[in-house]
Amino acid sequence: MLEYIFFHATPWEHFIDFLQARGLAHDAAQEEQGFMVRIPEETDDGLMDEIEAYYDRLLDMNEALFIAEEEGQQVHTAGVSVNLSDGRSVQAAVDPKLLNRILESVSIDELGVFINAIVDAVENPDERPFCQRVY
Repeated sequence: MLEYIFFHATPWEHFIDFLQARGLAHDAAQEEQGFMVRIPEETDDGLMDEIEAYYDRLLDMNEALFIAEEEGQQVHTAGVSVNLSDGRSVQAAVDPKLLNRILESVSIDELGVFINAIVDAVENPDERPFCQRVY
């Protein structure tokens, strides 16, 4: 079994929802060392790529929430990874309630496509009327 660990319930729950949406069998439990999720080692390579990318995104949220709780702060934001054309990846702060509502309607992959379209429009503006563009 492959193991994934979280130190905050919110990203752990997002990860479980992500796995369930893909129909992947998993074992999830709150254990002494943290919030654990285990998946079969035989998981399809394409799905594993998706899982690893999503887990990496959730680790950023996990870290921010864990640090804030350790410092006694309340955190009311979530991070969304934005990949820039120069290869950098930055985090955009998003209200977690809004992000949760969005993720109830679209997959994380669809959200990524949407965000990338916005990034591309900002980095490479096309001032022609939309009806004149060929896609």
